[in-house]
Amino acid sequence: MAQILNNDNFNTEIENGVCIVDFFATWCGPCKMLAPVFEELSGEVDGARFYKVDVDQALDIARKFAITTVPTMIIFKDGEAVDKLIGFVPKEQIRAKVEAQL
Repeated sequence: MAQILNNDNFNTEIENGVCIVDFFATWCGPCKMLAPVFEELSGEVDGARFYKVDVDQALDIARKFAITTVPTMIIFKDGEAVDKLIGFVPKEQIRAKVEAQL
């Protein structure tokens, strides 16, 4: 299950290895569609960690990465943003983007 990150733990969680962060909002329809797909992938992709950030609860993080549309997924490698997916994206496309960084 994807862990929800906040201002306190975001930087330490993404600083090592490959992870993907789903920036979402509880009121967002496409975010609700993406949630089960994201959770499935978190159990299927070995070697990457899956996290979520509620943009309404972590405005500083959302601003730092210029999140203007939700859902937005950012793939990080050793703390650096290496790829971004905006909007609802099919499961296999997300998997391919994450696995390309492993």
